Amino acid sequence: MIQVIRRVSNMTPVVFPTSREIPSRALIRPLFGRLAPVLVFILSSAILLAQDRLKTMPGYERYQKLNREMSNAVKLGALSVVWTNDGKAFDYSRDGKRYRYDIAARKATELASATTETSRGDREERREERRRERRDRGERPARGRQFTSAISPDSKLKAFYRDRNLLLSETNGQNEIAITTEGSEKKRVKYGTGTWAYGEELFQTTAIWWSTNSQKVAFYRFDESQVPDFYLALNQARIQTRLDVEPYPKAGGTNPIVDLLIYDVATKETVPVDVRDGQPFDDSVLGHYVYGVFWADGKELLFNRTNRRQNIMEFCAADAQTGKCRVIVREEWPPSWVENSPPRRLLNDGKRFLWTSERSGWKNLYLYDLEGNLLATLTRHGFEVGEVRHVDETAGLVYYTARSGDNPMKLQLHRVGWDGKGERRLTDPAYHHTVNIAPDGQHFIDVAQSHDLPPVTRLRDMEGRVVEELAASDMTKFKKLELKPVELLEFKAADGETALYGMLHFPSNFRPYRKYPLLVSVYAGPDTTGARETFVLPNTLTEYGFLVASFDSRSAGGRGKRSLDSIYGKLGQGEINDQAAGVKSLWERRYVDRKRVGIFGTSYGGYASILCLLRYPEVFHAASASSAPTSWHHYDTIYTERYMGLPQENKEGYEAGNVMKLADKLKGRLLLYYGTADDNVHPNNALQFIQALQRAGKSFEVQVGPDQGHGAVNRDRMMEFFIQNLVLN
Repeated sequence: MIQVIRRVSNMTPVVFPTSREIPSRALIRPLFGRLAPVLVFILSSAILLAQDRLKTMPGYERYQKLNREMSNAVKLGALSVVWTNDGKAFDYSRDGKRYRYDIAARKATELASATTETSRGDREERREERRRERRDRGERPARGRQFTSAISPDSKLKAFYRDRNLLLSETNGQNEIAITTEGSEKKRVKYGTGTWAYGEELFQTTAIWWSTNSQKVAFYRFDESQVPDFYLALNQARIQTRLDVEPYPKAGGTNPIVDLLIYDVATKETVPVDVRDGQPFDDSVLGHYVYGVFWADGKELLFNRTNRRQNIMEFCAADAQTGKCRVIVREEWPPSWVENSPPRRLLNDGKRFLWTSERSGWKNLYLYDLEGNLLATLTRHGFEVGEVRHVDETAGLVYYTARSGDNPMKLQLHRVGWDGKGERRLTDPAYHHTVNIAPDGQHFIDVAQSHDLPPVTRLRDMEGRVVEELAASDMTKFKKLELKPVELLEFKAADGETALYGMLHFPSNFRPYRKYPLLVSVYAGPDTTGARETFVLPNTLTEYGFLVASFDSRSAGGRGKRSLDSIYGKLGQGEINDQAAGVKSLWERRYVDRKRVGIFGTSYGGYASILCLLRYPEVFHAASASSAPTSWHHYDTIYTERYMGLPQENKEGYEAGNVMKLADKLKGRLLLYYGTADDNVHPNNALQFIQALQRAGKSFEVQVGPDQGHGAVNRDRMMEFFIQNLVLN
């Protein structure tokens, strides 16, 4: 029992986070009688040791020293500018001073204290205005939630949610009326709010939308009567607990029925939007998704909708008077899924818009009108477009970023005409570029960098020519500390064909003739990457005496739609194989100790960490997994089914990604963490896996975050675990 902070065969090890969590004698004595005082003393000692062990471990002192120094080891040359005078000048801060750069004079002038104070006053006034706006709309919603109120554009009226219904009043709260009255907890129907899954997965932070002329307000209606509740116990570290009850549609289950309604302020009439009108796909049984709502004017309400399978997406418009719906743009990708919220940009005429689509297999730009007519295909790249940065409607030019650098992580600035002609790259493909274009479209700020070259800020004209270098990074302290640049890796995926990237971090006292244990930091979820081309300081964990790496998987984003098709229906398979392939690519390096490899991650990264340890015991020897989903049956319909399909149609894929099925394969050392108040990845994910490990007679460790949400294990505790198992053992 005393080794509970290490591991105990066939039972859950518990590590108490603080000495305040020591069981009381009153609780222990009935169990252990006269041994209770002794046990409390021993537990107290064990807990203190658990908190303090890191200080006695190898590398701790060096880590503490370098950790303080490394945060400012490079004086970065990345400037954040604020354009003034319609783009003819800009302000920026450097070395604690404020400057204004006049482009015509090509001169930066330090702002006088009075100007600075005025600027500060202006900024404070703007902050206060934003605070008022947030207060008027209600407090910032928690993750997955929606604002509870919305102010009309003319600032005269406020629509707000209360007790499952939508109400209307003047902004001061007077003359309140009810727009809806049918909302009911008993009937499980609500108006003017959304659901957790809509907030988390479809980014719906509001469920109330005012028309631009303040004459109409659109809002959600959700019928959750067929959606099972999920119960989460809160305040478990207090005397009394309380329940969080959430209708939570889990993969394969029943979705809520979603509708949009439009209320006319003048007539006080409500029109239902027929969100299923003209729908070419039948989801009447399983339900579909309606989101991305906004008004182009006071006549039509625009929104996106997808089928349950999420391989068809339609951008639609609804007549505000009749609720009749029509399709503007339809996207379909049968092999896997469509992007559910393609970037769009409405032009000043209110009739045309720029649209980003993956229909060619790569993200490209298209010009449409709101009648649904394709006016022009602006780009036909065999690489991915990023985002539109500036539109010069007078000249008929679009400026956008794209992944056309010498690797797909390096974004470049491009320009193209309305007709798709005259396309040109304006930046150097050897670097990643972050650009800020002046309002008048005559110049742009370019922050250029790569993973091992810190940023340089330059002012350029719209042909890409350098007007002036404004700031460069200073590496003096970096070199003085003898820090090592991070290495960009290239390796083959587990299929032996796909080129992937990774990053390798070295300790400052690295010696190539020594052997070092390796830690892998992982996420690996769909459309994410393990490598980057913005400047990276060495991971401070290296100073404990580790190499630290991160690797792409075939789930990496930015490589085109077809590259992601390979993971569809197979989460927990290919990306795990690729993490192992990344580690194996380092085996030939004499300084990498292939027998001492750990992996850690949170959320999807926790899931990947567990599977890497279970499926590749010859590659990974220890894992720290935080807030990990352990079966896709546990997670919400929108995220899970987008990448996995329905479990009724993909039983094999769901079973292959079920961590519980592999519990008996555990050979290495495992540290699990979960928060008892995690409303994202629910605690039953961890508890079911713990139960499976116990039944398999496996040894492991657990850290619990009482009343904590979706987060990670304490970093020091994680390093205790890795040093104990990869260095001292």
